[in-house]
Amino acid sequence: MSSILAEDNDLVVNENTALNQDVQRYWTHRAAEYSHINATELANAKRARWLKKIMEYAPDAPLLRVLDIGTGPGFFAVTLALAGHRVTAVDMTEAMLTEARANAAHYAVHVDFVSADVHAMPLADNQFDLIVTRNVTWNLAEPLRAYREWHRLLAPGGRLLNFDANWYLQLFDESSRLGYLDDRANARYLGLDDHYVNTDTSAMEAIARQLPLSREHRPEWDTQALLQCGYHKIMLDTRVGDTLWDETEKVNYASTPMFMVCAEK
Repeated sequence: MSSILAEDNDLVVNENTALNQDVQRYWTHRAAEYSHINATELANAKRARWLKKIMEYAPDAPLLRVLDIGTGPGFFAVTLALAGHRVTAVDMTEAMLTEARANAAHYAVHVDFVSADVHAMPLADNQFDLIVTRNVTWNLAEPLRAYREWHRLLAPGGRLLNFDANWYLQLFDESSRLGYLDDRANARYLGLDDHYVNTDTSAMEAIARQLPLSREHRPEWDTQALLQCGYHKIMLDTRVGDTLWDETEKVNYASTPMFMVCAEK
């Protein structure tokens, strides 16, 4: 029996490794384009809006030890470093880290960049006051394992701020699918850029069908998962996009509103 369980575990590990590699290849391909989007955000009023929202929920300290998980091109890392905080930023995609380093250099800020799988990071326990992450958890093959890992890294009283959405629930839920199609139609009708036009939708949907959080209703799932992982205080904002998104984003993503989960260790 134990050998059968071991084989099953090996199969799961291999499947998750392959899935992580698919996600990594996808974001490697999109790194330059995504960096352009982040660079625009860093240069306009969005940076101040995001910083204000983060600091509303961050622990009250003049100098925070911050971990930016799935930093991508470094929007959070640069934003928080510019505000004077000590920032470590992690991503598993080297092409994203290359863009992030360039963005940090452009703003002349220091960030410690780390190349690692966010499910298991080579970082010491209890060392961060604040963990921030945006549009990352939906990409994860093992989100519960990731939440446990992030709990390990937070200092007692530290907080995790996770900004995400039900991005691909429309693949499994008919009402979500109809909402997604309405968003595409409304963007065209209003003459706005459709944010899905310049993405490889087929490739991402093929990956998303394999990702566990594509099927879940969130942030309800996250709330239960975070409590299970040992976080003792959970705060939700299911309309955070109302203040952080611009009008084009609000039209593009009307059926997938951004939420914020704040979890305290």
